[in-house]
Amino acid sequence: MHTVTDLLGANLHEVFGNRDPHSRRAAIERIYTEDVVFTDPEGAVTGWDALEEKARTLLASVPSSFRFTEDGERYAGPGDGALAWAFGPEGEPAARGIDVITVREGRIATLLTLFAA
Repeated sequence: MHTVTDLLGANLHEVFGNRDPHSRRAAIERIYTEDVVFTDPEGAVTGWDALEEKARTLLASVPSSFRFTEDGERYAGPGDGALAWAFGPEGEPAARGIDVITVREGRIATLLTLFAA
């Protein structure tokens, strides 16, 4: 069982911020439900493979200096949470956003990513 705050951090750092495909896949299988639904401005995808593809494609499209950093506190309720983030070279974010998760049985069941306007 993972706490909501643990899952928020793992989503950001162990999956979307992780450039190693093997440890990223292990994290995906550990922290998300098999039927996880990930939604961002490009649309929604379902399942571990689709989520892994989203993370891989994102990281492959940016310089290796780009990192995710937490951009504030982690917010958590009993079954959901939110975490703001910044993405880019250290001290020079190219993008900002927030991840909102819903948790089912100790794993992330839905992940909604919103970008700063």
